[in-house]
Amino acid sequence: MPGPVQSIQRGAAILRLLARSSGRLGVGEIATSLGLPRGTAHGLLRTLQLVGFVEQDDATGKYQLGAALLHLGTSYLDVNELRSRAINWADALAARSCESVKIGTVLDGQVLVVHHVFRPDDSLQTLDVGSLLPMHATALGKVLLAFDSGAAATLGNGPLDAFTRRTIVAPKALARALAAIREVGWAASVEEMTVGEAAIAAPIRGHGGLVVGAIGITGAVERVCDAKGQPNTTLVTFVRDAARAVSRDLGASRW
Repeated sequence: MPGPVQSIQRGAAILRLLARSSGRLGVGEIATSLGLPRGTAHGLLRTLQLVGFVEQDDATGKYQLGAALLHLGTSYLDVNELRSRAINWADALAARSCESVKIGTVLDGQVLVVHHVFRPDDSLQTLDVGSLLPMHATALGKVLLAFDSGAAATLGNGPLDAFTRRTIVAPKALARALAAIREVGWAASVEEMTVGEAAIAAPIRGHGGLVVGAIGITGAVERVCDAKGQPNTTLVTFVRDAARAVSRDLGASRW
């Protein structure tokens, strides 16, 4: 039997990205979100435009869904499916890292925690499933912002809320941080949300390479980071391995 057609998978990912965006997206934004070369993204968009699936705004050159596809909805992956596919890998990550594990997705400009595995010890912990976290101050959120232009657009251009003295509040500084995250493929937050706490997260991808969520660990700075305050490289590897495993289960062809 022939395998999946990559161009169709990528075209579908573009449609789903546009469906959940709060506004029109440019070629560069789409290419960045999906990890595609700009030329490839442009060719796919032109084809989708020719068949009426997307429309291009004459003034800005940006794209939106065509009239025939406006009923696609705003989310391509059901939260329950993301959670069910990730549960086993989240449990394994908690066991390997000895830290708590959270899985999150975008909801109204924030991170919705859809699954939470407690740190495997006897300490008192609070279940965070259903909690909404700020995107710019958490590792989960920064991963989602880095790979989802629509989510990034919800932050606006003004100063961001500060939770600690290390929270990134300047939009330009956040933009630089997100560019670095796209380069390395993972994100960290060190005392940006809570003093004494650090986190590491990586993106979860579905069909066509679309980022549909993030998985990460959270713990005390002295456990998650090295003596220089940098994320422990072994823990980064554990998180990225878990993200790849969940992505493979969701049909991402790149891993």
